[in-house]
Amino acid sequence: MAQAASKSKNTRRTAPPKGFALFLYRLKKSFSTPTPYLTIAGVGLWIFVYWLLCEGLRVDRFDKIPGPVAVARDWFSPEPFQGISIFTEAYWNHIYVSCRRIAIAFAIATGVGVPLGLFMGWSKKIRDYIFPILETLRPIPILAWVPLAILMLPGFEAPVIFLATLASLFVTTLNTMLGVESIDEEYFRAAGCLGSSNWDIFKNVVVPGALPFIFTGLQISIGVAWFSLVAAEMVSGDHGLGYLIVDSYVNSVTIPMVIGMLTLGLIGWLTSILVRSLGNYLMQWHVRELALQGR
Repeated sequence: MAQAASKSKNTRRTAPPKGFALFLYRLKKSFSTPTPYLTIAGVGLWIFVYWLLCEGLRVDRFDKIPGPVAVARDWFSPEPFQGISIFTEAYWNHIYVSCRRIAIAFAIATGVGVPLGLFMGWSKKIRDYIFPILETLRPIPILAWVPLAILMLPGFEAPVIFLATLASLFVTTLNTMLGVESIDEEYFRAAGCLGSSNWDIFKNVVVPGALPFIFTGLQISIGVAWFSLVAAEMVSGDHGLGYLIVDSYVNSVTIPMVIGMLTLGLIGWLTSILVRSLGNYLMQWHVRELALQGR
């Protein structure tokens, strides 16, 4: 009895962390490595070089670009010289419009691309039907779709969302299909020997086995959706960060243009973190395994 209790205590003591405890464990472990310090140093170096080229040495061809001091002065000013800052309503409206479009496009691409990729990876017949179509359409640049999207869809919103969805869809579908194809064939044989139905195999083998690839694809997909959205807003938008960037360039106000680019980068980075965090939450078994391996 005493030995069983002791064994139970040892098991609890060595059990891998879960949930928030796992997050704290990974955070603490990351600060014991050079990674976060190198990240901070890299960002600092980039800002220093940016300042040196544009404002410090005023290198030829860079002297027309606003430096970090000029950008920060307007970005955080209640009365910006060139009209855009965190205190202006227009700035937050551009962010809201772009984020709304991305949320819709990403949801559609995920809702269509993930099931499509799962079935393509699982069924050779479905893959033979659909894969050639995807491979034909995928190399076409998003900007090439702009005239067709404007002709097919009414207003400003629908063409922009369509273009962002299209770019994101290809990445999501193909990564999901690759995830299913990467599952060891022995799992399917074992499930079949145990009497599992096709639905049980799909639910308990195909979907969990493909999840790491799915969320890797979704992280890439959200980035692809952002730069496709900006390209679409530059051509067929009336609001949004892409529209802000091109409108600032046309009107020769460079500081709002750089503010729009930096804002886009920050929001894109945050959305990637959100997708990664959701993946970690749904795949805690995978995250625990990586954490115990020191990754």
